[in-house]
Amino acid sequence: MLSYEILSECGEREYNEDYTGVEKHGDAYCFVLADGLGGHGGGDEASRLVAEYILNDFAQNGKVSEPYLKTCFEASQRLLLEEQMKQRRTKEMKTTLTVLLADQNYIQWGHIGDSRIYYFQDKKLKLRTLDHSVPQMLVNAGKLKEKKIRGHADRNRLLRVMGVEWEEPQYEIAAPMQRLGGEVFLLCTDGFWEWIEEKAMQRLLKKAAFPGDWLAEMRAAVKKHGSGRQMDNYSAIAVFM
Repeated sequence: MLSYEILSECGEREYNEDYTGVEKHGDAYCFVLADGLGGHGGGDEASRLVAEYILNDFAQNGKVSEPYLKTCFEASQRLLLEEQMKQRRTKEMKTTLTVLLADQNYIQWGHIGDSRIYYFQDKKLKLRTLDHSVPQMLVNAGKLKEKKIRGHADRNRLLRVMGVEWEEPQYEIAAPMQRLGGEVFLLCTDGFWEWIEEKAMQRLLKKAAFPGDWLAEMRAAVKKHGSGRQMDNYSAIAVFM
């Protein structure tokens, strides 16, 4: 059994640069969430371009494996760089990217930027991806407490994103994990996790029977804490296994 729910809203912005989607190939699923950077017509096009490429390819060729996941990032990166050159918009079209793959036996995920993947087991938080951002770098160096990432002056300064040429891959791929049951995943943009802390995510998860219930409660918390504070676009995908 696998169930999911998707949320993506503008917040207090005029347009939504986030892109979320899911595709299936056989018994395997691919979940993609991306947060575009670079303004209207740049960020939203970048997030759509990479996400749609991955989802369309997965529908035809998808599998849950590390080589395939690496191909998702590298092929969509090449496509984005080509589109930047074609449109002469190399400074505008950039995006974060998170990808979660799952079949009946294994789970694998990867990310770049500050969109996050949270992993819960039996409704307890086990880990989250680490942001490719200045404040996360400060946390890693022991110069900033993790709880200070939210609201940090340099929180939006990203060190790695899709759409910037790299000599070696800048994305991170997690080791494959055997699917045992009871796994829950949350993919979300910074506009979402900025306004809800991990303790609240876990507390609301314990009350939720379905991913839609969980997302609805978290959405209410996000709106409560972020309303009137120039809320960014916020998007999330909740997956129950």
